[in-house]
Amino acid sequence: MDELDARLHRIGQHPFRARFRLRGRDRAVVDLRGITTVRRHAEELIGRRLAPAEPRNDGRQTPYRGHPVFVAQHATATCCRTCLARWHDIPAGHELDDAERGYVVEAICRWITNQYASHPPPQ
Repeated sequence: MDELDARLHRIGQHPFRARFRLRGRDRAVVDLRGITTVRRHAEELIGRRLAPAEPRNDGRQTPYRGHPVFVAQHATATCCRTCLARWHDIPAGHELDDAERGYVVEAICRWITNQYASHPPPQ
């Protein structure tokens, strides 16, 4: 288990974060588009909604559903700059650099992949 997996496991123990699962339409997006496309969506969404030094509506900019990336952001505490600072030690007040963006996207995609593998769809 690497550092990111350990951190995601620790975050997943928090009662609020543990409620999130990849279900229904969000799971269907991964089925239909594939993880490569979902990763590209994550890169675009993080670039627009989270990467600026002062994101618009910070703390309220991430919906709870509508795309697997949104669900994953809440599950991995990458939904706002406050959560990034608290859970991932990425301070607010500066634009995310390429390494920080990559880290956030990797956390999101790793959670989606783990959810997809560990929770098969109902038959």
